[in-house]
Amino acid sequence: MKSRPCSIHIFHVLFLSLFVAMPAGAQQANPPPELLERLLKQYPQADTDRDGKLSVEEFHALREKLGKGKSQTQRAARKPTVADVKYGPHERNVLDFWKAGTKSPSPLVVHIHGGGFMAGDKKQVGAGNVEFFLQAGISVASINYRYSTQAIYPAPMLDSARAIQFLRSKAGEWNLDPKRVAAFGGSAGAGISMWLAFHDDLAKPGSNDSVERQSTRLTCAGSMGGQPSYNPLVIREWIGGRAWEHGALVKLFGVNSKEDFEKPELKKLMDDSSAITHLTKDDPPVVMIYSEPDAPLPADCKPGQGIHHPKFGHILKEKMDALGIECVYRHNSDGKQPPASQTFTEFLRDHLLAKPRG
Repeated sequence: MKSRPCSIHIFHVLFLSLFVAMPAGAQQANPPPELLERLLKQYPQADTDRDGKLSVEEFHALREKLGKGKSQTQRAARKPTVADVKYGPHERNVLDFWKAGTKSPSPLVVHIHGGGFMAGDKKQVGAGNVEFFLQAGISVASINYRYSTQAIYPAPMLDSARAIQFLRSKAGEWNLDPKRVAAFGGSAGAGISMWLAFHDDLAKPGSNDSVERQSTRLTCAGSMGGQPSYNPLVIREWIGGRAWEHGALVKLFGVNSKEDFEKPELKKLMDDSSAITHLTKDDPPVVMIYSEPDAPLPADCKPGQGIHHPKFGHILKEKMDALGIECVYRHNSDGKQPPASQTFTEFLRDHLLAKPRG
């Protein structure tokens, strides 16, 4: 393999260093596609979901790994109030929590990592996002959940729901307002966040488990490159090309190959995994940002290409608009002001700081 010019490597590191140093709230901004392509060639191991592309979530994880020049102040700002707190029985049922310094109970925003349901970690939450929300008086949590290689759907969603319930059960101890809770994430984390936002409340009021008695409903949700449907046949219809052949979907449903998606007995499970099938007019608002080209997929696209296509956002927004639910769609290359990343974090902040509904 030919060695790459050192100037390219220096450019990558310089960009990542500058990105780490961005002000709070701005770190969620995404790099241009051409940089993602170069970084993927330089760091192929960063492609944790093995789809041949470097997603926004994977970029942030790589940035954190390479951004070792962070100042002591930045590192300290990222240190959780409590770390690796267990919220369930599995080894991946753990979360980190940053407590806001407010006198009255604070709202809470929960980060759910991406990685195709097969990879990723709670450490992927951006330091800038943690600082941004803490400065706004909003507590932050970042959770892990079981990979689909450990337990198929609905395990990742139900784990995330239990994490929300666990955090609500800690409202008194951790000074949280249980009526103001949001979730956000990229890719799989976005899909889980939307699933929680739209799904009926999973609380079990009569349970002997005090955590299970808590609500799973959200105040709002944020999606970065998210998929409102995980039904591969729906994805094939919406996106075209070979997006529906993404390897993560085979693992998510525990099937042997994409041919199994045609089996009628799988339809209910695949539909249930899709946030959009649970959407009703009483659901909370959503903010979405996308980075992939907003154009038809090429004829020679690879399996899984287009799994973060902006058309997912257009379809969800159209349905939410029809139901009268606030839904903000932004593309990172739209050139509008404020930047999409700022719109994203400020949307979550403003909805969490608003007076709770009901």
